[in-house]
Amino acid sequence: MEDLLRVGVITSTHGIRGEVKVFPTTDDPMRFKKLKKAVICGRRENVNVEIASVKFFKQYVILKFKEFDNINDIEQYVKKDLCVTRENAVKCEPGEYFICDLIELDVITDEGEHIGKLTDVLETGANNVYEVTADNGKTILIPVIDQCILDHNLEEKTVTVHMLPGLMDLN
Repeated sequence: MEDLLRVGVITSTHGIRGEVKVFPTTDDPMRFKKLKKAVICGRRENVNVEIASVKFFKQYVILKFKEFDNINDIEQYVKKDLCVTRENAVKCEPGEYFICDLIELDVITDEGEHIGKLTDVLETGANNVYEVTADNGKTILIPVIDQCILDHNLEEKTVTVHMLPGLMDLN
């Protein structure tokens, strides 16, 4: 499991007082209102920051960090990831998972057959879709719906699925 979870990407500076414009990569940008601490993931090192203020502008979040009061000090972090530690992350509801925790899980059927590894989660409008790289190298797309996804077991690193007729034939 990853220790840092990305919640956004710093896209540019905003004004001259050290504010930054952040493109949120979290499914709920309003989470920034409650966020107190974050980590800027730099090339050589990570920088812990405290959030002084939060504003919203179009699809962006404008953040001011207590550690920076000048555009010259903050601009080196443009195009860097803004992350949170697991302790500062939003708590998942039962049945919710961080995508990074699902990647590389073994996908097995309800009949015990190993299908492959979960390699990506595609976020669509209706429901997410698990992209599975099958043992034979092919890609299988499995919709994240109750009829298909039966269980996630992060301790055993498995996802149990029920393969509806036709899902294996599409690839």
